[in-house]
Amino acid sequence: MSRYTGPAYKKARRVGMSIASNGKDIARRPYGPGQHGADRKGKQSDYGIQLKEKQKLRFTYGLSEKQFRKTFNEASKMKGIHGTNFMILLESRLDNLVYRAGFANSRRGARQLVNHGHILVDGKKVDIPSYRVKPGSVISLKNNDMVVVKEALEKVVSRVEYITFDANKLTCTYVRYPERAEMNADINDSLIVEFYNR
Repeated sequence: MSRYTGPAYKKARRVGMSIASNGKDIARRPYGPGQHGADRKGKQSDYGIQLKEKQKLRFTYGLSEKQFRKTFNEASKMKGIHGTNFMILLESRLDNLVYRAGFANSRRGARQLVNHGHILVDGKKVDIPSYRVKPGSVISLKNNDMVVVKEALEKVVSRVEYITFDANKLTCTYVRYPERAEMNADINDSLIVEFYNR
């Protein structure tokens, strides 16, 4: 299954949760898409509930099913809680941290910055969005004068606590791995583990 590249609001309405972090994608119509989206009721099966939770997380990070499953499998080999480790791996992606730093307004925009070679990690160009950033690494821009980045930075209200941002140098340091309480509270990661372990 390839990565969905259509309008974000359609995905958000399908899973019933904002995936844009600002809530705008679901604010106008907080119900499912389609002619009968507002009327659709009925008890979901366990499978349906698990699938919806999986899709919420996958759409949030904008990954294809193949990428998502591969990361899930990597998390299964780590010590600790599978679901938490999975979310830590997703948060440690370069495109996500570029977004968290405020260099882009969305993860899709952050992915483009990485793909086009505008992002450096510890001074070296990295153009792979899925690149796993290690704590202590410094993310910076190849060119600090990009208008699109400056406009994105002006809109930043706050940042997560596991990164630090130097406004003078326009650099972001991934200080440490996030704790579960600092990651998306709207996601029940145990349901995703159940979905893949069926």
